[in-house]
Amino acid sequence: MKNYKCLKHKIYVDAEFQLLPIRDEDKLVILKMRNEQLYHLRQEKPLTVEMQDFYFKSVIGKLFDQEKPEQILFSFLENNCFIGYGGLVHINWIDRHAEISFIMRTELEKDKFSCYWSRFIKLLEKVGFEDLKFHKLFTYAFDLRPHLYPVLENMGFFEDARLKEHCLFQGRYIDVVINSKINGDVEVSES
Repeated sequence: MKNYKCLKHKIYVDAEFQLLPIRDEDKLVILKMRNEQLYHLRQEKPLTVEMQDFYFKSVIGKLFDQEKPEQILFSFLENNCFIGYGGLVHINWIDRHAEISFIMRTELEKDKFSCYWSRFIKLLEKVGFEDLKFHKLFTYAFDLRPHLYPVLENMGFFEDARLKEHCLFQGRYIDVVINSKINGDVEVSES
């Protein structure tokens, strides 16, 4: 198993749920999930196997050895079964904040959306707030999934910003909603 140089732990566990460094063995399931859920992702077109192989080799493969990678991605498991992936993306190491990215298997969204989002965030806060001592974690979401906002609110997030008519979606402009959570336990340091 690969490990991120910047993290103290390889695996983050909460009961039957685990976050572990993104695995090559999950890349084709991730490709399928992303292609099925294009409508809410910042992805222009469906991925091909070749594109996914290239991304894992040229981008993801290099993240593990970096002191300050631009993203830290995980495979998310329940009872050792892959159910989704995500992590911290668009990391700003100077201001100590990162965007949360998460996508679960499409067939699980109907019945497990709230549960899996909550469990994923709980584990990711161990990474972002406890290990990395980040000041802020946030989501950047097209305003297409209103069922996401109550989950975030229940996890202590607040609507930080609403970018009005920010993205063109199916011939109309839609809002982007940014929900944030501040780490009150981190001390400010200029180093």
